[in-house]
Amino acid sequence: MGRMNVDQYREADKLPLVVVLDNVRSQHNVGAVFRTADAMRIERVVLCGICCCPPNQEIHKTALGAEESVEWSYYKETLDAVQDLQAQGYTVYAVEQAHDSITLEEAAAQLPDKVAVVLGHEVFGVQQSVVDNCSQCIEIPQYGTKHSMNVSVTAGIVLYRLASSLRLATKK
Repeated sequence: MGRMNVDQYREADKLPLVVVLDNVRSQHNVGAVFRTADAMRIERVVLCGICCCPPNQEIHKTALGAEESVEWSYYKETLDAVQDLQAQGYTVYAVEQAHDSITLEEAAAQLPDKVAVVLGHEVFGVQQSVVDNCSQCIEIPQYGTKHSMNVSVTAGIVLYRLASSLRLATKK
């Protein structure tokens, strides 16, 4: 299928898109985010707080090696990661239901050059102090009885949509 190997992936141009995981407790969810990050060829994954870090067998079960191709870093405090990304010129969005949030489609239509998205804990979401320090909240409209989705599913939807917009803008 013409797939690149890990070394080629590491050398390839990446989209200026970073995903930050704020206290995601499930190692399988972390692994799934790595796998999606690899598929979308985004810049990196930032693990924060209670997130487990590679190398880890449970992460590997869902990442299937993407934890080896995708660049990643760890921060004890998510707020420190957000502030570092902002200092590097990223516009940081929390993926969270909140007053004055914008839809994913609205966000994708007006993306800045460098974007980071923060996804939160499976039960508690993104920490309020982190939300307060983000530029805006992005929300995926939902029409059923539940008002949340699994964090790895959310990551897949958000990363695909934003990566598609960035790819069109940068031709990568």
